[in-house]
Amino acid sequence: MRTLRPYIFLLLTVIIFAGNILVGKALSDLPPFTISFSRVFIALLLMLPLGWHQARHAWPVFKRHWRPLVGLALTGVAFFNALIYAALQYTSSTNVAILESTIPVVTILFGFVLFRERFRGVQWLGVALSLAGAIGVITLGGTAEGPVTVNLGDAIMALAVLVWVGYSLLVKEHLTKFPRYGGLLVMLVIANLALAPIAFWENAIHGLVLPLEREQWLGLAYLGIFPSVVALLLYNSAIGDIGPTQAAVFLNLLPVFTMLGAWWLLGERIALAQVVGSLVVIVGVLLTTRARKRRQCG
Repeated sequence: MRTLRPYIFLLLTVIIFAGNILVGKALSDLPPFTISFSRVFIALLLMLPLGWHQARHAWPVFKRHWRPLVGLALTGVAFFNALIYAALQYTSSTNVAILESTIPVVTILFGFVLFRERFRGVQWLGVALSLAGAIGVITLGGTAEGPVTVNLGDAIMALAVLVWVGYSLLVKEHLTKFPRYGGLLVMLVIANLALAPIAFWENAIHGLVLPLEREQWLGLAYLGIFPSVVALLLYNSAIGDIGPTQAAVFLNLLPVFTMLGAWWLLGERIALAQVVGSLVVIVGVLLTTRARKRRQCG
């Protein structure tokens, strides 16, 4: 069970991230940095009683390693999701899911450059299959939102991918220096400080209609609890066990769960090509993770 734990955590993370895209799209009437600030503020309130004790006792550690701490907060906690919500203002949730599924490939390239990581041929095959399946789920299956096109939202999402790769690499090198709950609490404080002035400026320019509707409050609550706290804790734990490159491969499942969520919540039809593409994604993930296990045993 201990061996399976990181993979179970990663599956739960991907499901939560799919919900992040679907809810973010549903909230696209709100300004993107306002959404992101609201979620990290809710997450801060949630983490305060859980992480205060650890944060207080680990303060000397935070002061000594403040640079990577700020980097982790700005990339994974603050701006990655802010960029997702900004991208959803201009592009579809389908395009966002496709681009987010390229994270494993980009992570591998950075792993080669920065850490001289080497991979077996079967691992490369697994990455290629999972990426091809993720793209095929969307482009061959078709959606009610129309064909895949490149626009400003896609460019913003490509930037978000680079931000998340930076977060994953920082996690590998530095996250173990900080206590799990206390570290996340301090990162949320930093994220709130970074996003608050942008959100206030955003609302000064565009305005925010108050009071919000009940569905909008529920959506913000979901974003503040699950993607902001639960998913980060699960993802960070999995990276600590199997590393950022292997963990990132699971993000290729994101289009699959996004499609299932759209079918379940929105009543969209699932085409045969989407089912086949989903199976290809799963095979690719299994090939990559099994190859890693054999390499460790050898």
